[in-house]
Amino acid sequence: MAGRRLILATENPHKVREIRELLADVAVEVLHLGDLSDPPELTETGETFADNAREKALAVARATGEPALADDSGLMVDALGGDPGVRSARYAGAGASGEQLVAKLLAEMADVPDGQRGARFVCALSLCAPEGEVGRWEGRVEGVITREPRGDGGFGYDPVFRYPPDGVTFAQMTPDRKNAVSHRGRALRAFRADLPRVLRRRR
Repeated sequence: MAGRRLILATENPHKVREIRELLADVAVEVLHLGDLSDPPELTETGETFADNAREKALAVARATGEPALADDSGLMVDALGGDPGVRSARYAGAGASGEQLVAKLLAEMADVPDGQRGARFVCALSLCAPEGEVGRWEGRVEGVITREPRGDGGFGYDPVFRYPPDGVTFAQMTPDRKNAVSHRGRALRAFRADLPRVLRRRR
């Protein structure tokens, strides 16, 4: 993708930073909605992460005429039947802070025993050109919901998502370690590995 631009269908500074770090060795200029003079309004009406990612990427690709990459990600908790799921960012109401999201989740899980607090982060990526979706990828990581926040890093639900192999939450990890094991990191590595095939198919 040398000389190419890739528009990220997000203004979330945390996501932009993580994605730029994970694509740092790819010869592509990574922009985001905040870099556009007239960014399109994005909606999330899908029932799955993949549907929402495609919806956002396609809207940006058609508005700009350039390739766009969107992710839709969230937390799925076994004891809550998969919630908050695609509503992860809106779980505590529109515009809720990370602290409010965590507080609501912990309140909902107050009576859930330690052995039943399994959860997973899921990230779906969609790469779209103006004419349609070019490819999609997914990353997952299994973990456990803690009983109180731990750590000052990350964002969203990171302070209560413990990654068992390391014994710490995502908010307690260094950025490099989180990128190495996170759902978004796994999805982006699959995306990078697939780029040669995707680009050949578009010729």
